[in-house]
Amino acid sequence: MAISPLTVDPIARRMALVDEHVRCENAHDLDGVIATFGAGARYDDEPWAEHHEGLDGVRHFYSSLMGAVPDLTIEILKRYVSADNIILEVVIRGTHLGAWRGLPATGRKLAIPLCGIYTFDADDRLAGERIYYDRATVLRQLGVFHEPQTFIGDATTFLTHPWTIAKALARKLGGK
Repeated sequence: MAISPLTVDPIARRMALVDEHVRCENAHDLDGVIATFGAGARYDDEPWAEHHEGLDGVRHFYSSLMGAVPDLTIEILKRYVSADNIILEVVIRGTHLGAWRGLPATGRKLAIPLCGIYTFDADDRLAGERIYYDRATVLRQLGVFHEPQTFIGDATTFLTHPWTIAKALARKLGGK
């Protein structure tokens, strides 16, 4: 029996696992995604300071995401590989067709640049996935965030931050 290079090379083994993980995400195979994690699984969505621990917690995160964006796809742009971590730069695309973080479905298209850091346990299963992306980009694409330089942004700022606006105007009028 020949020994597979994936068996010998731990980095290749880990890269194959991450590839399988992304393949399962793109196939919307929730059980397949969860199978890439080890028993001590962790998922960290850093922009929201949201942390999911254990296989059930990670499953809940992915189930919510796949329900909100049922046509989700992940395109890998770049990979950075070290002995301990694999980092992917990706673009996540899809349509917001289900409730997400209290926001009902908007039907809007999403294209979110994202960086994911994958760590591994002693059995070379995923110990964790930590993601970073710009929340404002997501909220803008969903139609709930507007730049302050726009009319809607100005109105929203004025209505939600009247004290801040009043202080800024007082400084401006006072010459400070």
